Amino acid sequence: MMKEKKIMALSDQNIMNTYRRVPIALVKGEGARLWDANGKEYLDFVAGIAVCNLGHSHPNVVKAIKKQVKNLTHVSNLYYTQPQAEVAALLVKHSFADKAFFCNSGAEANEAAIKLARKYAHENMGADKYELITMKDSFHGRTMATITATGQEKFQFGFTPLLDGFIYAPFNDPVALEAAISPKTCGIMLEPIQGEGGVIIPDEQYLARVRDICNRHKILMILDEVQTGIGRTGKLFAYEYSGIKPDIMTLAKALGNGFPVGAMLATNEIAKAFSPGNHASTFGGNLLAMAAANATLKTMLDEGVLENCQKMGDYFLAKLQTLKAKHAIISSVRGSGLMLACALTIEGADIVKACQERGLLINCTGAKTLRFVPPLIITQNDIDAAISILDEVMEGK
Repeated sequence: MMKEKKIMALSDQNIMNTYRRVPIALVKGEGARLWDANGKEYLDFVAGIAVCNLGHSHPNVVKAIKKQVKNLTHVSNLYYTQPQAEVAALLVKHSFADKAFFCNSGAEANEAAIKLARKYAHENMGADKYELITMKDSFHGRTMATITATGQEKFQFGFTPLLDGFIYAPFNDPVALEAAISPKTCGIMLEPIQGEGGVIIPDEQYLARVRDICNRHKILMILDEVQTGIGRTGKLFAYEYSGIKPDIMTLAKALGNGFPVGAMLATNEIAKAFSPGNHASTFGGNLLAMAAANATLKTMLDEGVLENCQKMGDYFLAKLQTLKAKHAIISSVRGSGLMLACALTIEGADIVKACQERGLLINCTGAKTLRFVPPLIITQNDIDAAISILDEVMEGK
């Protein structure tokens, strides 16, 4: 196996400089732990950025991919395949939706949602209804349409002119949101919890208010559950807490537990706006991705993972509250399930680095917010170990 420094040097020499990589090279994972090329062990509270919800190398997912790769890996969407049909059926059964479209990432899922919303509006509302309202401090992806939908200028800088048809409203402000609606508005697109915006959790009735606004104005409600979906908040989908149903929802990240896969779900009424040729993806619904997604969903639903997420999320939040009472640099803590954050009075980069040196992987979203998105199989002992390291690192800050 290549040594760590050689891996990093080879990468820096040949890979475009689009990431601020942590100077470690990871080579193995199991459960909530990772090992680098030098053999050092880490407790992982990043989980591939809320992706490996079942932990690394979960045996059910590994078994499913191994079985599928021996039979068939790819045939394209010119043909029917059983794994794709099974995953679509699972998603429909356990959500508001009637139909699914498969792709490879969250950005692609959001692109598909934007296209479907515009196509539906063009056919049912009129050609002048094409505008989407998205939220300030949101994040929807890195393609041209999805960075335009993203309500953060730092992701848009250098890529102007942006696409027409997007305007922004403050998150968690139904009054301002309704005031932003114009004769051109066809829908509202938002995250149930803003992940990259800093784990910002809206008021309990916010999504219901947005649903009511959409109903009264006869426009679409699109939920981006790329980060909150597949169990992250303690339910399979975060919208379930609100008692509402969106018209369109996007998924990715944890759907394949690390295997790249995205999905866009919709009701029959909305989905029928798409017909053959309107949208496609060569690798969308790839057989290996579907095998991973099938195993992930079944494990999530059948093996107590959601219950553990809720229980450990409550425990972790209480521990973070205790840490806040001890360390003045923590201004607030917040979270839902195992999607948690500490807002700091100082920049968090040094804390992230110090935790890494002690064998704990966390990250910052924004300069002053520590984000914790561990695998949903995390244990109380794992949380205690993480809190102990954070406590030590924050001493004297």
